[in-house]
Amino acid sequence: MRITKAAITRTCAVCERTLLMGERTTRFAPDGGDFVDVCALCQETAYEYGWLKEGSPTSPTVAAERRRRRGLRGLRRLATEEPVMSEPILRRLSEHELRIVDAADCFNSSAFRRTVEGIAKSLGSPEISIVPLSGVNSELVLTVAWDLSWYQYRVALDSIQPVRLAGRGHELDELEESFKAWNARLDDDGRVIPEIERV
Repeated sequence: MRITKAAITRTCAVCERTLLMGERTTRFAPDGGDFVDVCALCQETAYEYGWLKEGSPTSPTVAAERRRRRGLRGLRRLATEEPVMSEPILRRLSEHELRIVDAADCFNSSAFRRTVEGIAKSLGSPEISIVPLSGVNSELVLTVAWDLSWYQYRVALDSIQPVRLAGRGHELDELEESFKAWNARLDDDGRVIPEIERV
């Protein structure tokens, strides 16, 4: 009897990493559709996206056609999202400022924007900073903070998954001082807007 390896390749639906044979995954349903595999490292991100975990209790469902139409409207909104700054202003910005603007645009196109927008409806307008990391690391850190809680996201502009949740907490004292350089705000549409001088 000859034993052969299975020719099935599975990937994580969040980070798109090829899963190892025997690696434990959790199944989630994005937008209430078919279930997909999510690796142990990305489970929290799947929860942040609002994906439903297999086997968890559900509320009454919406008809698939209605849900699909609503979902497409949301995708269209993100696809046609206006950039946070117009072309004439962008031409006058330094490389450092352009990276901050790109990070804000990246965040505004991510699912995390809805999380921040929802919390802001309860807790009010947050303090926001966008800070590039020093050294060879090209990521930027976007911190959103209220008096009661804070969220910190890493933005990697050249990555497949450009925005990811890096940390969260309750006390502002937990944050390093360098991440408290508040240089952005949340507008009425829930978008992060860098406060850069528009000369």
